[in-house]
Amino acid sequence: MSIVLRTTVLLIISNLFMTFAWYAHLKNLHNAKWYVAAVTSWGVAFFEYMFQVPANRIGYQQLSLEQLKILQEVVTLSVFVPFALIYMRQPIKLDFLWAGLCILGAV
Repeated sequence: MSIVLRTTVLLIISNLFMTFAWYAHLKNLHNAKWYVAAVTSWGVAFFEYMFQVPANRIGYQQLSLEQLKILQEVVTLSVFVPFALIYMRQPIKLDFLWAGLCILGAV
């Protein structure tokens, strides 16, 4: 598997954990105290870093820092939009299109 593909796969997994750590508590723990949500999110975010750190270390062998950051943003948007639509049941908005076009411009 190529370095870029390995990096991308690890970043996708990392972003799945990150997105759940950052936003799932809004749906699942909305009645809990904020510090319960924070500690729960930190626990989930640990797994984000277990994939994100190796992804960046592997990717930096072949990609520049700027390329890694742009790849991260593309992956983030690619993970966040389905999460928002499917898991959080948010309506489709033009914001997704505009954000995607900005990311596309950066790529």
